[in-house]
Amino acid sequence: MNPQFPGQYGQGPPGGYSAPVSTGYGPPSSGPPGSGPNMYNGQPMQGPGHYGGQSKPVQNGPGGYAGPQGDLAYGAQRPGMPGPMPTSGAAPPGQMGGPRGPGPQMAPGQGPPHPGQMGGARGPGPMPQGQMGGQRGPGPLMSPGQAPNQMNNQMSNLSISGQPPRGQPQMGARPPASSTPSYMPGPSSSMAGPPSGMGGPPSGMGGPPSSMAGAASGMGGPPSSMAGPPSGMGSPPSSMAGPPGGMGGPPSSMGGPPSGMRGPPSSMGGPTSNMGGPPSSMAGPQGYIGGPPNSMGGSNVISQPSDSYTTPATSGYGPPQGMQPSGFPPPQTSMGQPRPGMGPPGGSMQRPPMGMPPVSSTPGSFGQGFGGPSPMGQTQPGPPISMPGPGYNQPSGFPPMTGVGPGYQAPGAQEMSHGQFGGAPQPQFNQGFPGTQPLRPGAPGMPPGGMQPGGMQPGGMQQPPQKKLDPDQMPSPIQVIEDDKRNRSGVFNTASKGGVPPLVTTQFTTQDQGNCNPRFLRSTMYNVPCTSDMLKNSHIPFALTISPFAKLQDDENPPPIVNLGELGPVRCKRCKAYMNPNMMFIDGGRRFQCVFCGAATDVPDAYFAHLDHTGRRVDSYDRPELCLGSYEFVATKDYCKNSVLPNAPGFVFMIDVSYNSVKSGLVHLICERLKKDILVNLPKDLGATQSEIRVGFVTYGKEIHFYNVKGALAQPQMLVVSDVEDVFVPLLDGFFVTLEESESVIDSLLAQIPQMFGESRETEVVLGPVIQAGLDALKSAERSGKLYIFHTSLPIGEAPGKLKNRDDRKLLGTDKEKTILTPQTKFYSQLGQECVAAGCSVDMFLFPNSYCDVATISEICRLTSGNMYKYSYFQADLDGDRFIEDLKANVESQCAFDAIIRVRTSQGIRPVDFLGNFYMSNTTDVEMCAVDSNQAIAVEIKHDDKLNEQEGAFVQVAVLFTSVSGQRRLRIHNLALNCCTQLADLFRNCELDTFINYMSKFAIRNTLNKSPRETREHIMTEVANVLACYRKNCASPSSAGQLILPECMKLLPLYGNCVVKSDGIQGGQDISTDDRSYLMHLINAMDVKSSCAFFYPRLIPLHNLENTELPVALRCSSERLMDNGVYLLENGVSMFMWIGHSVDPEWVQNVFSVQSAAQIDIDKCRLLELDNDQSHIVREVIQKVRAHRNRYMKLTIVRQRDKLEPWFNHFLVEDKGQNGSASYVDFLCHIHKEIRNLLS
Repeated sequence: MNPQFPGQYGQGPPGGYSAPVSTGYGPPSSGPPGSGPNMYNGQPMQGPGHYGGQSKPVQNGPGGYAGPQGDLAYGAQRPGMPGPMPTSGAAPPGQMGGPRGPGPQMAPGQGPPHPGQMGGARGPGPMPQGQMGGQRGPGPLMSPGQAPNQMNNQMSNLSISGQPPRGQPQMGARPPASSTPSYMPGPSSSMAGPPSGMGGPPSGMGGPPSSMAGAASGMGGPPSSMAGPPSGMGSPPSSMAGPPGGMGGPPSSMGGPPSGMRGPPSSMGGPTSNMGGPPSSMAGPQGYIGGPPNSMGGSNVISQPSDSYTTPATSGYGPPQGMQPSGFPPPQTSMGQPRPGMGPPGGSMQRPPMGMPPVSSTPGSFGQGFGGPSPMGQTQPGPPISMPGPGYNQPSGFPPMTGVGPGYQAPGAQEMSHGQFGGAPQPQFNQGFPGTQPLRPGAPGMPPGGMQPGGMQPGGMQQPPQKKLDPDQMPSPIQVIEDDKRNRSGVFNTASKGGVPPLVTTQFTTQDQGNCNPRFLRSTMYNVPCTSDMLKNSHIPFALTISPFAKLQDDENPPPIVNLGELGPVRCKRCKAYMNPNMMFIDGGRRFQCVFCGAATDVPDAYFAHLDHTGRRVDSYDRPELCLGSYEFVATKDYCKNSVLPNAPGFVFMIDVSYNSVKSGLVHLICERLKKDILVNLPKDLGATQSEIRVGFVTYGKEIHFYNVKGALAQPQMLVVSDVEDVFVPLLDGFFVTLEESESVIDSLLAQIPQMFGESRETEVVLGPVIQAGLDALKSAERSGKLYIFHTSLPIGEAPGKLKNRDDRKLLGTDKEKTILTPQTKFYSQLGQECVAAGCSVDMFLFPNSYCDVATISEICRLTSGNMYKYSYFQADLDGDRFIEDLKANVESQCAFDAIIRVRTSQGIRPVDFLGNFYMSNTTDVEMCAVDSNQAIAVEIKHDDKLNEQEGAFVQVAVLFTSVSGQRRLRIHNLALNCCTQLADLFRNCELDTFINYMSKFAIRNTLNKSPRETREHIMTEVANVLACYRKNCASPSSAGQLILPECMKLLPLYGNCVVKSDGIQGGQDISTDDRSYLMHLINAMDVKSSCAFFYPRLIPLHNLENTELPVALRCSSERLMDNGVYLLENGVSMFMWIGHSVDPEWVQNVFSVQSAAQIDIDKCRLLELDNDQSHIVREVIQKVRAHRNRYMKLTIVRQRDKLEPWFNHFLVEDKGQNGSASYVDFLCHIHKEIRNLLS
């Protein structure tokens, strides 16, 4: 949101410092009408459970202290955005952020104030310790793209062991047009007068940049980059350096003296010592009690505050003393006594020599006081970081290095490679001008103020580019995904042991040659440590995500079915593992040695074959189980319940016919579409002409109605069970029928139901007895199957399973949230276990207008592995298509019923933990009543002995199930992994997406057992531990100030932060209790592909499509959005179309058939089918996006600056969350600090 357009969401007046904690963004408690998983705003964080404190208004907009994050990404004005840009003298002289008054503000040639005076230029000698002020360099110039809480100290050379992000300007090249110029048009919040050496502002200087307060933003309040406690708190945010409690001290992002004692403007600086200025150490007391700045010393550093007050520079921040790389200044040892020749450290930034960037090391607050109890917005303890100052012993011919910026080095210097596996020198994390950002789409060709190429000002003096942690220099998921698509798409051959598969986002075709398709089984690691100690040290869990019935590509073959008749599957006599390509035949083929337990088993006579000269059976390629990674065996009676072959499964459709259901149009919609769209798509076995599945129908309100739809009847018969305390099934014959035999009777029934219940006034409904009735029907028919329950409200009818309304949204995000996220009664858990025993799965379709206690009723779906769908404020005309598409996809998917999954592993490792939606009656067997193509479980594996590096490790997943035709089968998936004794080999062969899938499922379990704070801290600790282990054991020695990330884990901090911020895991009071429970249920069943999209949504530009090919996605940040653009954002559950207010009217006309964006009807969630290319292309792209996902996503249209925009912004996961959750940059800084703490 632009500050000129403050939202109506509880933000206080922009000028006020005490913006209230936002309590209800937008839609009513359970969401905007028709919104799927509705209100998706993150919560304002409160209480001890949240990274340490109360909520703090988002500070991404300039000026307006509490504007929701939006148009001005990090304070940068979106290109093309109108709004007044006042002239340079807009704020009154005395006001912070406006040009400073005449006082000591020096015109060129005017002397600085007396050296001893606060804020005056200091004399050449060292400054007395603790004295505030000192000569200021050019000041940190908050860039237009810089958030106040953002780490201003550039992460210097985050080294990633791999390719650098693309599109970085090289050093010495002209910065891209959108890069922040080193001087700002007009006075910036840290600049009051013209830069020294200039007789006045350069021509073309306009109004102040958007990081300024007051005039710039059209508001009287201080800019977000200025001092003053946020949210009425007495302590300053960490972007402020003033002493807590007041506005007396200079904000560290300003560098000016306290407001009552104006020293020279930080952009003027007076005489700079050594022509390079004093070191760019941090301003004054900083709210830290005079801790020493830590000089980074080395080349590639990520500047970061430490946790201790008085740690000297050498405590793990820079290279050890005496080991400075040549040409770098020695570390500073204390804050107040700089080394000779150093110049005073007090100014927040000193003017560096020509062309070098100034450094402001504002420790970035997370807005949540990561790592400590400090309330949100308070500065973290720890000394400010000081960068090596110029004017030391630099190599001759090189300009002095002020602050080692990201990738900033003396021209011609060789970049050091760190933690790299190859030998080639490796580009560091950031290259080119620190703080520069690649040209933002739509930005004018030159930076404001007419900056000359090469950073030269019109006066001929080269200005240093401004310093800011540039998100573009952080590892980019888009780049990783696109690189993988380029390098790994095509055919993936599974012949080699331990081959790491392509990413889930890459289109590839698997050629099964002995290991299963990665769509069925993915591991977090493909090179397993030989010992448990090594695995523990790495902190990477050895986990598998198993989707045994995943959907395959059209050009991939489904697992073949092997029928060995009465013999049944061939198995190891000791561990019962099934025959697979890794079994070793011995004694001329008469016996085989098990790869899992080592036992030798006799080969049955009927299965015998001779061996060839290599020791393989001569029929290896004729038998799928001897050459493929995935296949199915037809099971014998021994594998069936009571040794009886099963019947074909049954589906029972159970329709709520209460008042709410009739009024919303649900009953009419189901009856109208069930036959023609759903039942005709009942699943059938490969090659079968018709489905074997039986269907039955039930309606209910306060009592339950069964229907006899036997084909011989002329009309359906209705049988009513009114005693819901003791439910029974009143008929057997005629309840379950095939569609073919009873088609006309079913048609007649579906036509009559809306008429029978059209006048229903029943508002109290039951649910427990309905599930019991469906279970009894399946049991008495001796079938496994599914109950499809279409339910509208909290079951308050007098009956078993009656629930009370216990909704208390205020508890979300606190330590007491468990009380509303766990079931309120054991009834549904016990009923779920009865369903599991009978192989009855429950799929729940909810259509609530108010609280319906998803936490309790989802328990039955969790235990029976059922799906849950939620359509809040359902209206048939708006949400009908989405519901019908979801139901259709569910019914027609190839599903397995009454399944039992067992995971076997080779000696030395064993499965110990299982995560997902299922039931376990013992420690080894996972029971799932139904498994469809989208469901996955995670399994953690641990060592119980050492592994052998030569032999490797083997995993076999066996699923015993009933097929849609009623045949009992076994589906087998095999995977062979390598073993290693070096951590470097492990880090080279990891799969991050699987790691995140496991991490999210683990976090869901923690959420129900621990406090939100413990859950978050566990994730952050794991992320830091993994990267610290890599740094310690695999990276070549380098400055501790450098963040080094392994190539395959370089997105771990980003994805880890996305999991922490996710609504399912940290959802606070801006999301309803039911939505929170619903998302937790979804995450628990997600496969790797779904969780990947859910945690990092896809953002696609729609305004410049040439054809129906999906364009390359953009990073999820508001900085990527242009006012004249249209973007589609989707995460597999929600989908938004964001429309900028300056979008081309022709585009709007072509797609929406209205004149301007303001006229678009945002309540309609579908696009008109207009006869022009633009309309066709946009609809086709949206259709493709929907086809990639398991659920039909409703399209929500959001106009820029609309009331829904904060909700949309909530999904821009690289930005700071509205609930105070960290931005990507902040989280990376925090993780880096944690790593340093771990290593020291």
